[in-house]
Amino acid sequence: MTQQDLLKSVASLSGITHRYPGGETLQFADLNVSAGQHTLILGNSGSGKTTLLHILSGLLKPQAGSVQIDGQELYQLSSRRLDAYRGQRIGLIFQEAHLVKSLTVRENLQIAQGFAGTRVDNSRIREVLTLLELDHKAHSYPSKLSRGQIQRAAIARAVVNHPAILVADEPTASLDDRNTERVLDLLFAQATQHGATLIIATHDKRVKTHFAHTYQVGGAA
Repeated sequence: MTQQDLLKSVASLSGITHRYPGGETLQFADLNVSAGQHTLILGNSGSGKTTLLHILSGLLKPQAGSVQIDGQELYQLSSRRLDAYRGQRIGLIFQEAHLVKSLTVRENLQIAQGFAGTRVDNSRIREVLTLLELDHKAHSYPSKLSRGQIQRAAIARAVVNHPAILVADEPTASLDDRNTERVLDLLFAQATQHGATLIIATHDKRVKTHFAHTYQVGGAA
């Protein structure tokens, strides 16, 4: 990765305000993440971390402010173009995998490619599954996978379209220390191999030592 790439902003938030029904308002400090600057979003439960991730990922339009991913102002896009852009540039990893249970692992990745508006690329799917040691499970349904395999399948789906950022919400929640380390190692490795910048939101203090760049989310304004 060149010095120019390192200075390139892949995600930025400016002047973000979100109001919940009922009047509660969250205001977020500005955030700028450069390419390769893996970032940890910290905050207590209920502080707005997940709300911020949803805004950053194009899932929740704020009442005010600017959100740019890889130089594109997200909320100036039409709904259809936003869906496609999210699929192309943002890899989402939730606490629950949300794989489509009626589809095989490979078909779940094909759907992800389709949502991004790109053609199905089975060679890319094989490449990703091989890197995650899931190639032998390509034709398996989620019900036939272990918890760890489901987690890896979710990561495979997130990286298959070469995203600019990988966004993970509480990926280590409810995991013991050993599995927390394994998941973090896996996320960092995949971010590096696929040229993505990792953004994780968590209240898990064990994760903090792995990040040089952190962003604190406060309470309601």
